[in-house]
Amino acid sequence: MIIQTGMRTDIPAFYPEWLINRIKEGYVLVRNPYNPAQVTRYSLSPEVVDLMVFCTKNPEPMLKYMEYLRKYGQYWFVTITPYGKDIEPNVPDKDTIMESFKNLSDAVGADSIGWRYDPIIVDAEHDAGWHIAEFEKMAKNLAGYTRTCVISFIDIYKKVERNFPKTKEVSRNDRLRIGKTFIDIASGYGMVIKPCAEGNELEPYGADCSGCMTVKTFESAIHAHLNVPKRGKNQRNGECACLLGTDIGAYDTCGHLCKYCYANANVALVKENMNRHNPNSPFLIGEGTADDVFHQAEQKSWIDNQLRFDI
Repeated sequence: MIIQTGMRTDIPAFYPEWLINRIKEGYVLVRNPYNPAQVTRYSLSPEVVDLMVFCTKNPEPMLKYMEYLRKYGQYWFVTITPYGKDIEPNVPDKDTIMESFKNLSDAVGADSIGWRYDPIIVDAEHDAGWHIAEFEKMAKNLAGYTRTCVISFIDIYKKVERNFPKTKEVSRNDRLRIGKTFIDIASGYGMVIKPCAEGNELEPYGADCSGCMTVKTFESAIHAHLNVPKRGKNQRNGECACLLGTDIGAYDTCGHLCKYCYANANVALVKENMNRHNPNSPFLIGEGTADDVFHQAEQKSWIDNQLRFDI
């Protein structure tokens, strides 16, 4: 099976010690975000966990713990955008993140790491030309360290609308101009552009619109075939073909506090939750309560060990 760590928060950036403690203990407890009294216990044994997926804006804090992750297959998405502190208040310097990206790539291999340049926000300060120029510089820096760059254009979710009211949808003309140019630039640096939940609009120009976290993505990372049960496919919406898997994170816990974040409701709640974090707890935030109802997840390896021949 696949364990996701990054759809709700950024564990490598803010909670790496906690995750390593959970790996040492062999299990993690996860609250249902829609019914917090429902708690699921997941084994973290490598006998049933084939792959851990990480989504982060800062992998550096996790790099010193890589020895504990080597017994798992891994796939990493690292989001690196050129925005400033007005949009990404607590994200480290981009040049520093790119160096961490390259160190991480050296550790896990280029098949196990992807670069995310998203969300793309177009406004007076960040027009299409600005994005194209910044993308070119970053792609040149990361060339050879990944084969994938995922892009998406800002989606105005309710939380985004509340926390970042000045942003707006990107026009089709800007989407096509940016997308087509990114595809050409990325190709020159050995990367394929994968739009995230953007439909097939950029497919005629060379984008891979099959999804950014697909079974094929993960099979390439672990160099093995996966027999994924149908129930393992979680589609976020009609435009998403990704295998999202089981997430052990929690909403309202990411300290980056990016204006466009869909996973944080407000700054005060994030700070409150982060203060409740105990790296020794089986829960990411807080402890158990008398009202908790526990459920042991059914888990098994999805790796197909049958010998196969390419014909």
